[in-house]
Amino acid sequence: MCGTNSTNGAHAVNGANGASNGNNGNAHFRSNPYQPVGDFLSNVGSFKIIESTLREGEQFANAYFDTETKIKIAKALDEFGVDYIELTSPAASEQSRKDCEAICKLGLKAKILTHVRCDMRDAQLAVETGVDGLDVVIGTSSFLREHSHGKDMAYIEKTAIEVIEYIKSKGLEVRFSSEDSFRSDLVDLLSLYRAVDKVGVNRVGIADTVGCASPRQVYDLVRTLRGVVSCDIETHFHNDTGCSIANAYCALEAGATHIDTSVLGIGERNGITPLGGLLARMVVTSPEYVKSKYKLHMIKEIEDMVAEAVEVNTPFNNPITGFCAFTHKAGIHAKAILNNPSTYEILNPADFGLTRYVHFASRLTGWNAVKTRVGQLGLAMTDDQVKEVTAKIKALADVRPIAIDDADSIIRSFHLHLSEQGKAVHNGEAAGQEMAPAVVA
Repeated sequence: MCGTNSTNGAHAVNGANGASNGNNGNAHFRSNPYQPVGDFLSNVGSFKIIESTLREGEQFANAYFDTETKIKIAKALDEFGVDYIELTSPAASEQSRKDCEAICKLGLKAKILTHVRCDMRDAQLAVETGVDGLDVVIGTSSFLREHSHGKDMAYIEKTAIEVIEYIKSKGLEVRFSSEDSFRSDLVDLLSLYRAVDKVGVNRVGIADTVGCASPRQVYDLVRTLRGVVSCDIETHFHNDTGCSIANAYCALEAGATHIDTSVLGIGERNGITPLGGLLARMVVTSPEYVKSKYKLHMIKEIEDMVAEAVEVNTPFNNPITGFCAFTHKAGIHAKAILNNPSTYEILNPADFGLTRYVHFASRLTGWNAVKTRVGQLGLAMTDDQVKEVTAKIKALADVRPIAIDDADSIIRSFHLHLSEQGKAVHNGEAAGQEMAPAVVA
C-alpha cells in the first residue's frame, strides 16, 4: 500500500480549513470552494438522519432480517450516531410487531419510529409498541389515489388530521408525508401540508417515491414548502434515476431538516439515499458538523454487516467503502497524491478508518509510485535506477495483466542484479589493489 501514512498531514490542513468554513457567517466562508452559497434557509450544517434500513431496507428484494439481525443493525446504527431509526410497520406482520417492541426496549439513544399508513387502526397498533414516534403516509398523486387507496383529497386531509391528533394525544412525535409527492398536484399538496401543520405535526415529509425528481425540482418544491409550513421538513428520495444523493443535498440547501437513508441504499427497487454516500457528500460541505456527530470509521463495518445480511457485495464504486474508492493508478495522479493527497482526493480515507492505495502494477504506473514501493520493500535505488525498473514493469504490463507480486518480483530481481553488479565491481577493485606493484621509494 503506497503512501498510506506519510501524506495524511496535508489532508489535516485541508480538513481544518473546511471545518472553519462550516458556518455561514464565517469571515473566511468562501475560501473553501465546496461550501454552498450562504443562505439562511440552508441546513447543510445542521441536518438529521432518519435511518430506514430496518423499514425501507426490508423492502429490498434480497432482504430478510430476523430479530437478532435487526437488533444488531439497530445497535450499530445507534452507536454510529443516527438521530432516528425507522422500523417496518407493526401492522405488516405479527413478527414485525414483536421486533418493533423488542427494539423499543433496547434503550437506544436514537429515537425509534415506525412507518404506518394514514389509518387509525395502524396508528393505534403502532402506539402500543412503545415507539417514540410515527411516520404517517398516504399517496397523493392521481396515480395512487386512483389505483392504490382510491380516496380523494378531502378524505385524505380529514383522516390525516384525525390520525395526527390521536398520535399527539399519546405524547408521541408524528410526521405526515405524502407519497409520490413530485407527481402530485402542487396546490393539493401545499393545502394538505398547511392543514397538518396547523394541527401541530412535528414534520411533514416529501417523498420521491418513484425516483423521478431532479435536484432543481427538489430545491423548488422544498423551498416553496418552507414558506408554507413552520414545522420540520423530512425528505425521502428513491434512486431509480441515480439522483438520490444530489436530491437529498439540494433538499437541505432549500430548507429541509431531515433526510431518510438506508445502508448501501437498499430498499424498494433501486433503493433510496445511501447512508455512506450522503455522508461522503456532507463531510465535504460541513466537515466539523459531520465529524463531531457521526462515527465515520464505523461506515465500513455497518455496510459489511448489511451486505452480508442481504447477500450482496459492496459495489466497487461505492462512496467511501468501494474497493476502488481510494485507489490511484495513473502515473500523473500517483505523483501528485504522494506529494499532497488533496490533489486528487476530496475525501480523506483516514476520516473513515481507511487508507489509500497507489497502484503501481500496471502499464500506467509512474516512477514515483514505484519509488515509494521500493522504499516500502526496504530497498535502495537511485532515481535513474527506479526509472529503469519502472520501464521493465511497464514492458511486462504491456504484454499481460500483472499483479502486485509480479511487480515486486521485477523490483527485487532488478535490485538483486544491481547488488551483484556492485559486488563484482567492488571485488574487481579489491583484486586490482592486491595485484598492484609496490611503490619503491
